[in-house]
Amino acid sequence: MSAPARDHAAVDPAPALNRADVLGAVLDPRRNAYNLIRLVMASAVVIWHSVPLTGHDIGFEPARQLASRLPVDVFFAISGYLIVMSWSRTPQVVAFLRARVLRIFPAFWVCLVLTAAVFAPVSLLIRGVPVPDGFVGDAVSYVVRNSLLRVWQYDIAGTPLGTPVEGAWNGSLWTLGWEFACYLGVLLLGVVGLLRSRWALPAAYVLCTVGVAASTYGGVHNWYVTNGSRFGIVFVAGALVYRWRNSIPVRPWLLVLAAAIVLASSALPDYGLVAALPLAYLALGAGALVKHPRASIRTDISYGTYIYGFPLQQLLATAGAAAWGVPLFALASLAATFAVATLSWHLVERPTMKFKRRRPVAGPTDPVATVA
Repeated sequence: MSAPARDHAAVDPAPALNRADVLGAVLDPRRNAYNLIRLVMASAVVIWHSVPLTGHDIGFEPARQLASRLPVDVFFAISGYLIVMSWSRTPQVVAFLRARVLRIFPAFWVCLVLTAAVFAPVSLLIRGVPVPDGFVGDAVSYVVRNSLLRVWQYDIAGTPLGTPVEGAWNGSLWTLGWEFACYLGVLLLGVVGLLRSRWALPAAYVLCTVGVAASTYGGVHNWYVTNGSRFGIVFVAGALVYRWRNSIPVRPWLLVLAAAIVLASSALPDYGLVAALPLAYLALGAGALVKHPRASIRTDISYGTYIYGFPLQQLLATAGAAAWGVPLFALASLAATFAVATLSWHLVERPTMKFKRRRPVAGPTDPVATVA
C-alpha cells in the first residue's frame, strides 16, 4: 500500500527562493548537464579499470584514490539529490519503489544473463579452451546468486581466463547494492516523516562521517561499516544539497574552490572525510550551470556504460588487447561499451521506464526524470 499523498511543502521544507543565484533557481530540470556528467563519470570508471585490466597500477596514491573512487562518488552524490527530490515530488511508497526498481533491475538482469550466456562462452572460444564441467550450472548460479544486487559470485567456472585479473566478470556491479540501499534509506526516512525535519539528514551525514573516520583511523574493518559509510556520506551530501538548494549559491569561483578542496583532500587516507560535501556541490552546481542544449543529452547511456564496461573489457583482455597498453585498451573499451550501452538504453532501459508513473513536472525524456 502506498503512503498517502502529502502537500508538497510538507515534505519539501526548503526555504522560499529569495536569490537568483541559488541552486534551486539556477537548475533547469530540462536544461542541465547531469546526464552528461554521469556519462563522463561512467567513462572514467572504464578508463580506471583499464589500468588493472592491462596489468598496471597508479603508484601515486592521491591520483589512484581519485581515479578509483571519485567517478562512483559523483554518481552517488547526484543520486542523493535526485532521489530525495523524487520522494518530495511523489511521496508514495509504491510509485517510488516502482521507479527505482525499473531503473536498476531490468538492465542489471539482462547484463547478468548476457555475461553468463554470451560473454563467458565467447571467452572460452577465444582462448580455445573446452567448456569445463559444471559450466552451465555455474552460469545459472552467476545469474541467480547475483540477481538481488549483492554480488556473491564473480567468476563463471573460473572464467575469464588468461587476463591480468582472472576470475572476475564484473568488478563494477557490487556498488549497485549500496546505491539501492541508499534508496531504501530515503524511503524509510520519507515514510516516517524525518525528511521533513531539519536534523535528520545532517545527523545521517555526521553518522557516515563517524563511520568513515572509524574505518580509516579507528581500526574498524567491518565490511558493512566501511562501505556503508563510504557510499552513504556522498549520497547524503547530495541529499543535503537538495535540502538547502534554495539557500546554496552557485558561482564559478565557489565551484573552483570546491574542486581545490577535493584535490587537496586526496592526500588523506580517505578523501571522502573532507571532500564529500564539496564534491556533491561541485557536481550538482556544475551540472546546473551548464545549460547548453548539447549538454542536455536525452539518451542516457551512463548506466549501460557502467554495468557493461568491465565484462567487455575482460573480453578484450581475453583476446589479447591488454598488451596494447592503457590508452589504446581504454579507447577500444569505450567504443565497445558505448555501442552495447546504447543498445541497452533503447532495448531495455527506456522501454521499461515507460511503466513509471509520469509526473506533471518532468517528462520521460527529461535529464532529471531519467534518474529520479
